[in-house]
Amino acid sequence: MTAPVIIGPATLYCGDAYSIRPVIGRVDVDVMDPPYDFDNSGGGEFRKARGASDKIVEEGLDQGFDHLIINPLFCSSVFVFCHNDQLPKLLPYLAGSFHRSVVLFWQKPNPSPMANRHYLADTEPFIHAWNKGSHPQGGHHDKHRFILSGSTPSKLYKHSTVKPDAVMDKIMRNANGETICDPFMGTGSTGVAAIKAGKRFYGIEHNEAHFATAVRRITAAWEATEGLAA
Repeated sequence: MTAPVIIGPATLYCGDAYSIRPVIGRVDVDVMDPPYDFDNSGGGEFRKARGASDKIVEEGLDQGFDHLIINPLFCSSVFVFCHNDQLPKLLPYLAGSFHRSVVLFWQKPNPSPMANRHYLADTEPFIHAWNKGSHPQGGHHDKHRFILSGSTPSKLYKHSTVKPDAVMDKIMRNANGETICDPFMGTGSTGVAAIKAGKRFYGIEHNEAHFATAVRRITAAWEATEGLAA
């Protein structure tokens, strides 16, 4: 682990999430998009259009993650993106660690055309689990379980699983607390949303190229926020 990069209210670490997350200690909310566990074979006639999924495999982001990184001693609530097939194991783990949870969905108007003898991936689940006193925040319209948003093109930040601003902004409106940690920060989408929402952010990313992108994006978000306050 190298020395953290500090950008206004954001502290960013380049290194391994499993060793760094305990060092950060307790925050209000963990928000994470950890490696999915899925089979990238097949694709049929649309195989050539599966570049984003192939990139996920190239980076080793298709092997799942250790659930122990979600620790109720370190946060009062957590948002976790996951593949549909991870829900059967992830939901019982969260039920044993948190008071309540709900499955939310990002609905995509432009899903990948591959189904692999399954359903189209036109919705992506993410789970919000929380303990007493850390229930979801926001107004009536903020508490919809679905959010409709197009995908962020992977070529924009050279990352295959960048979450759209609209999805991350919704999470910040629902997040109960002022401190946010993303152990799998990627290119910094959670950090950008946290900065815009006026929250303190801690991010961890092991890929040096993605970390550099996150530093640039979060710096720009902080500078924009400071400009508005000036």
